[in-house]
Amino acid sequence: MTEKLNKDTVYSKAKPKEKDYTISDGGRFIGLLVKSSGVKRWLFAYRFNGKQNRLGFGVYPDTTLGTARRKAEDARAQVANGIDPGETKKQAKQSTQADAENANRKAAGLPILNSFEHAARDWLASIEHLTTATTHIKKTSRIERLALPVLGNMPIKEIKSSNVLAALKPLIDKSQLETAHRLHSEISAAFAYAIVHNFTDYDPAQPVTKQIPAQKVKHRAAIIDPKQVAQLLRDIGNYQGTFVVQLAFRLSPLLFQRPGEIRQMLWSDVDLVAREWRPYVSKTDFHHIVPLPTQAVAILEAIQPLTGSGQYVFPSSRGDGCQTALKTFH
Repeated sequence: MTEKLNKDTVYSKAKPKEKDYTISDGGRFIGLLVKSSGVKRWLFAYRFNGKQNRLGFGVYPDTTLGTARRKAEDARAQVANGIDPGETKKQAKQSTQADAENANRKAAGLPILNSFEHAARDWLASIEHLTTATTHIKKTSRIERLALPVLGNMPIKEIKSSNVLAALKPLIDKSQLETAHRLHSEISAAFAYAIVHNFTDYDPAQPVTKQIPAQKVKHRAAIIDPKQVAQLLRDIGNYQGTFVVQLAFRLSPLLFQRPGEIRQMLWSDVDLVAREWRPYVSKTDFHHIVPLPTQAVAILEAIQPLTGSGQYVFPSSRGDGCQTALKTFH
């Protein structure tokens, strides 16, 4: 106690000189650096991996002699255990800064740094110009709805294959296998982007591939018998559903297009004057031209007053796109 009081007296009375100088605290490997400006800082001197290092413990007298000595003892113990106290302090400082920055990012509605959401959103932004607006919206929606609730805030370097499977398992349990495969592919693509951009060095989604059952697709046989074709046309004529679906059914056999293409028909692709429908085909990056016979033009003119102000020719009554009743039609 007397030693401490004596040292405190020495440190408190130390005056600045023309050059900086250090007052040693005995055998504890700490000293008080007295700068020419009058500021006094605690320094801890140590060797690690053959190199001489110094570590600051704060400004005197805000950091007391007792506190500085306790920090020195802790640092000496770290060195004895093969730990660099300077690196430990640096990492702690970086962690504190990252926590503060992430708090600001969350307040601004931004993802946590180096999280899965951070990498996934960067990946989505990087491919936006390579995909159609509709496809990009679907990819973004799947990531937001199905992946981010499980993986979003996790540091991407800490995500394991079991975490990826946890995001996919609800879809697998519900036999929504197509969606599960699509989501898995998108998660893996986000990890590929993350690897290239130094977020991480491993894709934990790859081992999960075989955990998703293969989707069994049951194809419906094409109707080629004239009698069956005739019955189909009669069924279409007798359909008593909504007006929009009735007209969509009647248009389909006139154009010989897939049901999905009829469902996605956009008014912006229809030219009634030229009697053409020009749907965009993303796979070929080309507008496919479908001539419109007189009967087809009549159908489109009939529905235009009802749906012409919207995006889809055959919008869904649920407001989520085109008519779902057509999904069962071939």
